Amino acid sequence: MDNSTPIARFERDYPIRFSHCDPAGIVYFPQYLVLFNHLVEDWFDDGLGIPYTDMVGARRIGLPIVRLECDFRAISRMGETVTFGLALERAGGKSLTLALDARVKDAVRVGSRQVLVFTNLDTHSAISIPSDVRAALTAKSS
Repeated sequence: MDNSTPIARFERDYPIRFSHCDPAGIVYFPQYLVLFNHLVEDWFDDGLGIPYTDMVGARRIGLPIVRLECDFRAISRMGETVTFGLALERAGGKSLTLALDARVKDAVRVGSRQVLVFTNLDTHSAISIPSDVRAALTAKSS
């Protein structure tokens, strides 16, 4: 895949629920990581056309975060609908670098950069990006 050609941004709106919030009624910061993981799963399912549950379950392929950066800029409150977005920055041999953010209109609430590595869930060793994933990434960049 040509790393100079980013694939289209993938977005989903998620409502902020009581379960995402701390006693102050704002998103408890680790919940953003849970929501970003929902976004990655939705991206595989709906953006790339590769069922995430099959990848983890039947295929025994994991995608853990091995590097994480977050920049918390503004709070989100229960009852708001926040747009979560994802863009592929780089597809390496065994890893993906993703730029993620959560926004309300043009106001960024949190930004994140994550490196995810494909792993064999039985051996917990890194594996090459599966050919169907690489093909889907290439198709989305065309």
